[in-house]
Amino acid sequence: MFLPKMGCMNGKEILTEEDKDYIAANTAISREEIDQHHENFLQKHPDGKISRKDFSAMMRQCYPTADTDKLEKHIFRMYDANNDGQIDFKEFMVVLYVMSNGSAEENLRQIFRIFDINSDGTISQKELQKIVKDLFHLLKKDSDPQKESEDFLAETAFKEMDEDRDGKVTIDEFVGACMKQEKFTSLLALRIIDVFVTD
Repeated sequence: MFLPKMGCMNGKEILTEEDKDYIAANTAISREEIDQHHENFLQKHPDGKISRKDFSAMMRQCYPTADTDKLEKHIFRMYDANNDGQIDFKEFMVVLYVMSNGSAEENLRQIFRIFDINSDGTISQKELQKIVKDLFHLLKKDSDPQKESEDFLAETAFKEMDEDRDGKVTIDEFVGACMKQEKFTSLLALRIIDVFVTD
């Protein structure tokens, strides 16, 4: 997804009409609400961007009981759609809206970005192994007596997703495997979603 850059005036972020149109088109938020959210965003982030450090603090504050340290960099990537190392207001609002109000498929399309470590539009076996390694401590909470190894889980989930057996998983293959409720693919996606669900 390509997000055009937002404007900046005297070091302070300005929200253009195009930015408001983009957010309104990609969420169900009214233009008035967008202005209010933008004001709140600027109070917390005066330069109009969330740095990795700020994001880390925000994750700990929002999810105090979740062990998100290893997942943080992957979740950050989901928000940072233009890969500039920061999250601007537009990126933040679209992901926030989709994750809280989107359809299952829209949520899965956002979650795909977590698995696509190099942001090339596909998930490789190596990327999936890295995510499983970083997610494994959350997966072990299951009371399943058959404890699968990280390698087994990554390999099996990859086979479930890679429908055309070309060695890479596209966003459509990922969403399809989740929607078909493939066992290991669904387990991984649900653990990511669990991070966003507060009790």
